[in-house]
Amino acid sequence: MTPNVAIVEDDLALRAGLSRGLREEGFEVSLSVTSGTALLQGLKDPPPDVFVIDIGLPDVDGRDLCLALRARGVHAPVLLLTARAGVTDRLSGFHAGADDYLPKPFHFEELVLRLRALTRRGGRAANPPSSLHLDPAAHEARHEGRGIALTPTEFRLLAALLARRGEVVRRHSLIAAAWPPGAIVHDNTLDAYVVRLRRKLDGIGRSSAITTVRGVGYSVA
Repeated sequence: MTPNVAIVEDDLALRAGLSRGLREEGFEVSLSVTSGTALLQGLKDPPPDVFVIDIGLPDVDGRDLCLALRARGVHAPVLLLTARAGVTDRLSGFHAGADDYLPKPFHFEELVLRLRALTRRGGRAANPPSSLHLDPAAHEARHEGRGIALTPTEFRLLAALLARRGEVVRRHSLIAAAWPPGAIVHDNTLDAYVVRLRRKLDGIGRSSAITTVRGVGYSVA
Protein backbone atom coordinates (compact mmCIF):
# COMPACT_ATOMS: atom_id res chain seq x y z
CA MET A 1 0.00 0.00 0.00
CA THR A 2 1.35 3.44 -0.97
CA PRO A 3 1.86 5.63 2.12
CA ASN A 4 0.06 8.97 1.94
CA VAL A 5 1.91 12.01 3.27
CA ALA A 6 0.99 15.64 3.96
CA ILE A 7 3.72 18.30 3.93
CA VAL A 8 3.44 21.68 5.68
CA GLU A 9 6.49 23.80 4.87
CA ASP A 10 6.64 27.51 3.99
CA ASP A 11 10.06 27.32 2.28
CA LEU A 12 8.82 26.90 -1.29
CA ALA A 13 12.04 25.35 -2.63
CA LEU A 14 12.25 22.85 0.23
CA ARG A 15 8.56 21.99 -0.04
CA ALA A 16 8.83 21.38 -3.79
CA GLY A 17 11.95 19.26 -3.30
CA LEU A 18 10.31 17.19 -0.58
CA SER A 19 7.18 16.63 -2.66
CA ARG A 20 9.14 15.57 -5.71
CA GLY A 21 11.59 13.39 -3.79
CA LEU A 22 8.93 11.61 -1.73
CA ARG A 23 6.91 10.81 -4.85
CA GLU A 24 10.04 9.32 -6.42
CA GLU A 25 10.46 7.21 -3.25
CA GLY A 26 6.95 5.76 -3.62
CA PHE A 27 4.94 8.07 -1.35
CA GLU A 28 1.69 9.69 -2.38
CA VAL A 29 1.75 13.41 -1.49
CA SER A 30 -1.91 14.24 -0.95
CA LEU A 31 -1.33 17.70 0.57
CA SER A 32 1.60 20.07 0.16
CA VAL A 33 0.87 23.46 1.71
CA THR A 34 2.65 26.45 3.24
CA SER A 35 0.53 27.11 6.35
CA GLY A 36 -1.29 25.40 9.18
CA THR A 37 -4.56 26.99 8.17
CA ALA A 38 -4.26 25.53 4.67
CA LEU A 39 -3.60 22.08 6.13
CA LEU A 40 -6.65 22.12 8.39
CA GLN A 41 -8.85 23.43 5.57
CA GLY A 42 -7.55 20.81 3.14
CA LEU A 43 -7.85 17.77 5.40
CA LYS A 44 -10.19 15.05 4.19
CA ASP A 45 -11.43 11.80 5.64
CA PRO A 46 -9.48 9.57 5.94
CA PRO A 47 -6.47 11.75 6.82
CA PRO A 48 -2.96 11.15 5.44
CA ASP A 49 -0.90 8.28 6.85
CA VAL A 50 1.86 10.62 8.06
CA PHE A 51 2.50 14.37 8.37
CA VAL A 52 5.71 16.35 7.86
CA ILE A 53 5.28 19.72 9.62
CA ASP A 54 7.74 22.58 9.92
CA ILE A 55 7.63 24.22 13.36
CA GLY A 56 8.32 27.73 12.04
CA LEU A 57 5.23 28.32 9.91
CA PRO A 58 4.05 31.83 9.01
CA ASP A 59 0.65 31.56 10.72
CA VAL A 60 1.09 29.00 13.52
CA ASP A 61 3.70 27.21 15.56
CA GLY A 62 3.95 23.69 14.13
CA ARG A 63 3.57 22.27 17.63
CA ASP A 64 0.22 24.05 18.02
CA LEU A 65 -0.80 22.64 14.65
CA CYS A 66 0.07 19.16 15.91
CA LEU A 67 -2.03 19.82 19.01
CA ALA A 68 -4.96 20.89 16.83
CA LEU A 69 -4.69 17.70 14.76
CA ARG A 70 -4.68 15.54 17.87
CA ALA A 71 -7.62 17.50 19.28
CA ARG A 72 -9.55 16.73 16.08
CA GLY A 73 -9.00 13.03 16.67
CA VAL A 74 -6.27 12.68 14.00
CA HIS A 75 -3.59 10.36 15.37
CA ALA A 76 -1.51 9.70 12.26
CA PRO A 77 2.23 10.04 12.96
CA VAL A 78 3.72 13.55 12.82
CA LEU A 79 7.36 14.33 12.05
CA LEU A 80 8.40 17.88 12.97
CA LEU A 81 11.06 19.78 11.04
CA THR A 82 12.85 22.61 12.79
CA ALA A 83 15.95 24.77 12.84
CA ARG A 84 15.89 24.52 16.67
CA ALA A 85 17.42 21.32 17.98
CA GLY A 86 17.72 21.94 21.72
CA VAL A 87 16.50 19.34 24.21
CA THR A 88 13.71 21.65 25.45
CA ASP A 89 12.52 22.20 21.87
CA ARG A 90 12.44 18.45 21.20
CA LEU A 91 10.60 17.73 24.44
CA SER A 92 7.99 20.38 23.71
CA GLY A 93 7.41 18.80 20.30
CA PHE A 94 6.86 15.37 21.78
CA HIS A 95 4.56 16.77 24.45
CA ALA A 96 2.53 18.36 21.63
CA GLY A 97 1.87 14.89 20.24
CA ALA A 98 4.64 14.62 17.64
CA ASP A 99 6.17 11.20 16.94
CA ASP A 100 9.55 12.23 15.56
CA TYR A 101 11.73 15.31 15.26
CA LEU A 102 14.30 16.13 12.55
CA PRO A 103 16.55 19.22 12.83
CA LYS A 104 17.42 21.26 9.74
CA PRO A 105 19.53 20.85 7.71
CA PHE A 106 18.87 17.14 7.23
CA HIS A 107 19.69 14.40 4.76
CA PHE A 108 16.72 13.49 2.58
CA GLU A 109 17.56 9.79 2.88
CA GLU A 110 17.19 10.02 6.68
CA LEU A 111 13.81 11.71 6.31
CA VAL A 112 12.60 8.90 4.03
CA LEU A 113 13.74 6.20 6.47
CA ARG A 114 12.08 7.96 9.39
CA LEU A 115 8.81 8.34 7.47
CA ARG A 116 8.82 4.68 6.46
CA ALA A 117 9.36 3.69 10.08
CA LEU A 118 6.50 5.95 11.18
CA THR A 119 4.09 4.58 8.59
CA ARG A 120 4.94 1.00 9.56
CA ARG A 121 4.24 1.89 13.17
CA GLY A 122 1.04 3.73 12.29
CA GLY A 123 -1.13 5.65 14.74
CA ARG A 124 -4.19 5.18 16.86
CA ALA A 125 -7.55 5.01 15.14
CA ALA A 126 -9.15 8.42 14.67
CA ASN A 127 -11.70 9.47 17.25
CA PRO A 128 -15.22 10.43 16.11
CA PRO A 129 -15.29 14.16 15.28
CA SER A 130 -16.04 16.55 18.14
CA SER A 131 -18.18 19.69 17.90
CA LEU A 132 -15.42 21.53 19.79
CA HIS A 133 -12.46 22.50 17.60
CA LEU A 134 -9.16 24.28 18.15
CA ASP A 135 -7.93 26.98 15.78
CA PRO A 136 -4.12 27.18 16.17
CA ALA A 137 -3.81 30.35 14.06
CA ALA A 138 -6.29 32.35 16.16
CA HIS A 139 -5.56 30.39 19.37
CA GLU A 140 -9.28 29.85 19.82
CA ALA A 141 -11.67 27.10 20.79
CA ARG A 142 -14.71 27.04 18.49
CA HIS A 143 -18.15 25.49 18.84
CA GLU A 144 -21.03 25.90 16.38
CA GLY A 145 -19.58 29.05 14.83
CA ARG A 146 -18.66 30.74 18.12
CA GLY A 147 -15.07 31.16 19.30
CA ILE A 148 -13.25 32.04 22.51
CA ALA A 149 -9.64 33.19 22.82
CA LEU A 150 -7.28 30.95 24.81
CA THR A 151 -3.91 31.59 26.39
CA PRO A 152 -1.10 29.28 25.21
CA THR A 153 -1.38 27.19 28.39
CA GLU A 154 -5.18 26.95 28.11
CA PHE A 155 -4.82 25.96 24.44
CA ARG A 156 -2.37 23.15 25.24
CA LEU A 157 -4.43 21.95 28.20
CA LEU A 158 -7.66 21.76 26.21
CA ALA A 159 -5.82 20.12 23.30
CA ALA A 160 -4.44 17.42 25.61
CA LEU A 161 -7.96 16.65 26.82
CA LEU A 162 -9.52 16.66 23.35
CA ALA A 163 -6.77 14.43 21.98
CA ARG A 164 -7.94 11.71 24.38
CA ARG A 165 -11.62 12.53 24.32
CA GLY A 166 -13.68 10.08 26.33
CA GLU A 167 -10.66 8.97 28.38
CA VAL A 168 -9.57 10.09 31.83
CA VAL A 169 -6.33 12.05 31.42
CA ARG A 170 -4.19 11.93 34.54
CA ARG A 171 -3.09 15.14 36.19
CA HIS A 172 0.63 14.60 35.57
CA SER A 173 -0.04 14.01 31.85
CA LEU A 174 -1.97 17.28 31.59
CA ILE A 175 0.77 19.20 33.37
CA ALA A 176 3.42 17.70 31.08
CA ALA A 177 1.38 18.66 28.00
CA ALA A 178 0.37 22.19 29.03
CA TRP A 179 3.49 23.57 30.72
CA PRO A 180 7.11 23.80 29.50
CA PRO A 181 9.42 20.88 30.35
CA GLY A 182 10.84 21.25 33.84
CA ALA A 183 8.20 23.72 35.03
CA ILE A 184 7.10 23.28 38.64
CA VAL A 185 3.30 23.17 38.59
CA HIS A 186 1.18 22.42 41.64
CA ASP A 187 -2.14 20.61 41.55
CA ASN A 188 -4.04 23.74 42.55
CA THR A 189 -2.53 25.57 39.57
CA LEU A 190 -3.89 22.92 37.21
CA ASP A 191 -7.27 23.10 38.93
CA ALA A 192 -7.34 26.89 38.56
CA TYR A 193 -6.68 26.61 34.81
CA VAL A 194 -9.47 24.06 34.43
CA VAL A 195 -11.86 26.46 36.20
CA ARG A 196 -10.80 29.22 33.79
CA LEU A 197 -11.32 26.91 30.83
CA ARG A 198 -14.79 25.96 32.01
CA ARG A 199 -15.74 29.62 32.34
CA LYS A 200 -14.52 30.33 28.83
CA LEU A 201 -16.24 27.28 27.37
CA ASP A 202 -19.46 28.43 29.02
CA GLY A 203 -19.35 31.39 26.62
CA ILE A 204 -19.73 29.04 23.64
CA GLY A 205 -22.18 26.64 25.25
CA ARG A 206 -19.73 23.93 26.32
CA SER A 207 -19.28 24.61 30.06
CA SER A 208 -20.01 20.96 30.89
CA ALA A 209 -17.41 19.61 28.45
CA ILE A 210 -14.74 19.01 31.12
CA THR A 211 -15.49 16.44 33.84
CA THR A 212 -13.49 16.04 37.05
CA VAL A 213 -12.47 12.52 38.05
CA ARG A 214 -11.50 12.96 41.68
CA GLY A 215 -8.03 11.78 42.63
CA VAL A 216 -7.16 10.98 39.00
CA GLY A 217 -7.58 13.84 36.55
CA TYR A 218 -10.03 15.19 34.00
CA SER A 219 -11.88 14.06 30.90
CA VAL A 220 -13.65 15.78 28.04
CA ALA A 221 -16.83 14.64 26.35
